[in-house]
Amino acid sequence: MNKKFLRNAILAFALSAGILTAANVDAAKTNKPIVIAEQGSFAVGGKTIKHSGTFSQDNFLSPDGQYAYGDHLYTFYQIPVKAKKYPIIFQHGGAQSKRTWETTPDGREGFQNIFLRKGYGVYLVDQPRIGEAGLATEAAGDANPWAGNPLYYDKTLFILSRVGTFEGDTPHVFDNAAFPKDAESFNQFERSWTTYTGELDNDLNADALAALFDKVGPAILAGHSMGGTVCWRTVFRTDNVKAIVAFEPGGTPFVFPEGEVPEAIPSMCPPIGASAMGVPLEDFMKLTKIPIVLYYGDNIDVNSSHVGMNKWGTELDMAKKFVAAINRHGGDATLVELPKVGLTGNTHFLMGDLNNQELANLVEKWLHEKGLDKK
Repeated sequence: MNKKFLRNAILAFALSAGILTAANVDAAKTNKPIVIAEQGSFAVGGKTIKHSGTFSQDNFLSPDGQYAYGDHLYTFYQIPVKAKKYPIIFQHGGAQSKRTWETTPDGREGFQNIFLRKGYGVYLVDQPRIGEAGLATEAAGDANPWAGNPLYYDKTLFILSRVGTFEGDTPHVFDNAAFPKDAESFNQFERSWTTYTGELDNDLNADALAALFDKVGPAILAGHSMGGTVCWRTVFRTDNVKAIVAFEPGGTPFVFPEGEVPEAIPSMCPPIGASAMGVPLEDFMKLTKIPIVLYYGDNIDVNSSHVGMNKWGTELDMAKKFVAAINRHGGDATLVELPKVGLTGNTHFLMGDLNNQELANLVEKWLHEKGLDKK
C-alpha cells in the first residue's frame, strides 16, 4: 500500500474520530519531523536546610537530622540539529508552568516546537516552588491565593486572561478573540493552572534563573506575564542574557531607576493593578545594554468595566512608561501593540492563540533584526 495513502487515511480517521482537529491534521501533513541533537532536564539553584536532631533508621520517617532540598529551578531542554548560536529560555507566568509553551489548548504546536523548527535550542523552565520544581524550603502563606487546592478560580483566571466573559457557569469567548471556542480547549486551558508549593518570591526566582543562564551560557530570555519582573531582575544577576522577549509582562512590579518611579493608573481591582518599584540606577542600566521587546494583545482598555480588560489597561500604561525609561537612558526597548500591526484578537495567552505561528514569525523577524539568529 502507498505510504502517503496510508498516512492520509490514518489522519482522516483521527479527524473523524475527534482524536485530532483540522489544524492538527494540516500540521501533520505539512510539518517535517523535528530532529533533536540533544535533550535532557536538570535542576539548578536552590538551597538545603537541616532539621534539628539526629537521624535514626529506627525512626526513619522522622525529619530529625534530615535535609530538605528546595527553591531550585527545573528545566527541560531540546537542542535541534544545526542549532542557532543562542538558545531561548522560556520563563512562564504566575500560577503556570513550562506547559505554557507546550501544546496549545486545542492541540496545535506551541512555542516549544515552533522555535525548535526555527532552529533555536529551547529551554522550558518551571520556576522555584511550582510545577516540577515544587520542592520548597518555606511553606506557602495565606497571602498567595494560588497556593492551595482546590483552586476555585476558573472564572477569575478566564476573565483575568481576557479570553471572554461568563453567563452563570457558561464561558463565552470574546467574538474577536483568537482563542479556540470549543469546550475541550476551555477544559485544557483551565487544567493548565499550577498551584504554588511555597511563597512567591520573585528575587528567589531571578536568582535561580540567573544560575541557569550561568550554566547554559549566553541565551535569549522569553517571559510571560508575572515572569516579566523575573526577567528584568535576572539581568541584574548575570551577563548572559542577550535579549528579552516579553509577552504581556505584568502582574508584578515593573522596575525603574530610584527617583524615577511613576504613578500607576488606578485599577478597578487594586490588588491586581499595575505596579512599579525603584532599583539602583546601576542595576537598571544593565537593561539598557540589551535589546528588549514587549508584545501586548487585544481587548485591553483601562476604561472598561471588564476586570481583565481594565487590569491589562493599567499594565499596558506602565509598560509604556517602562520602555520610555529604558530608551531615555540610552537603551533599545520596543513595545508592540499587536492590533496596530495587523495581528488581532490575542488574549493574555497569546503564545497559545490561533495566530501563535504569526506571532512567532514576528519574534523571529525581531531576533533577526537584532542579529540574534546566527548559527
